[in-house]
Amino acid sequence: MHNPFVIEAENLCYAKAGESICGDAVLFSKVKEENRFVAVMSDGLGSGAKANVSATMTSTMALQFTLAGEPIERTAEFITKTLPEDSLRKVSYSTFSIIDINYRGEVNIMEYDNPSVLLLRDGDFIDLQKNEKTLTHIKTNRNKLYHYNFSLKKEDRIILVSDGITQCGMGSDEMHFGWQISGLKNYIKNTVSETPKISAKSLCQSIISRAVSIDNGSLKDDASCCVLYYRKPRKLLIVSGPPYHKHNDVTLANSIKQFKGHTIVCGGTTAKIVARELDTEVEIDLNHYQPGLPPQAQMKGVDLVTEGVITLAKVSEEMQHYESKADVPDGVSGKIIKMMLESDEIEFISGTRINNAHQDPNLPVELEIRRNVIKRITEILENKFYKKTSTTYL
Repeated sequence: MHNPFVIEAENLCYAKAGESICGDAVLFSKVKEENRFVAVMSDGLGSGAKANVSATMTSTMALQFTLAGEPIERTAEFITKTLPEDSLRKVSYSTFSIIDINYRGEVNIMEYDNPSVLLLRDGDFIDLQKNEKTLTHIKTNRNKLYHYNFSLKKEDRIILVSDGITQCGMGSDEMHFGWQISGLKNYIKNTVSETPKISAKSLCQSIISRAVSIDNGSLKDDASCCVLYYRKPRKLLIVSGPPYHKHNDVTLANSIKQFKGHTIVCGGTTAKIVARELDTEVEIDLNHYQPGLPPQAQMKGVDLVTEGVITLAKVSEEMQHYESKADVPDGVSGKIIKMMLESDEIEFISGTRINNAHQDPNLPVELEIRRNVIKRITEILENKFYKKTSTTYL
């Protein structure tokens, strides 16, 4: 179940002006064992805390049912029947869109009362075929479910927005009926045309910023955007620790030399081994010194050279407090975190020679500090940032 492409997924939710809580909710989940990705967006009726509770409840139900393998159409019907109705408008309290992508890049989408899902391919939007189903238990014209099924191609982008985006500017002299889907499409096409490799995060931010600008800096409704970008993975190799057997030194160095992506070496002894095997020099760089951590270094053929266990432990500690690379400060540990967050697949090579400065050699190898730190980092990368990781021990 291997897929040569990855899904870069990002979302932003902004509250209506005057509200401290956004009434929309977006949830992501990656099922590593199935190489499957699920995204859900819900828009609670109204705004503020009440809308947020409704949207969160809806998106949570949708996510759990979808992950459990329930047919996407049955999930949608169950949610619309379960949600309470607004006493005046006689409609369910939340809209929702469910996106389920499998390891072959096949997409199933169920959409209820949200703006239509958008698929950008080769610089233009694809007219997606959709099946319509009428929900007979809803006695208003907001009773349509739409089901989409298609396969992704390299560089495709799926964009979901709440109606706070498509309706921004409504009632103004320039946009009497709001920005609408047509205006949003034109903006996305122009933005991607100018920056073809724009990240999912940056495209989200750009769309939200434009909506805020159209509403003259004061959003008239909650506004959310979700972008899924299907592309080749960006790879990173992190090497830390000398190999257990000296004859594997050349294997370690060749792994770096032949790697197709960015590389980081963590550890003074490790850096010396790599430099010796690659016939190059390690030069200390004091221009980017970070208090509390040994200085970084430079080596030809390697993107970043740092101290080992202390730096990785700092990385492990700091990662838990950040949501994206934009939050990460500069410094040695910050550089490592940013490089990991900019990558999709992070490979670790961990040397198993015990360093007596950090570990009692009488303790089992499994308790060696470096290994435990790398395990914590990979858990955060996979569970919080949906990255793919692997670890090889030498």
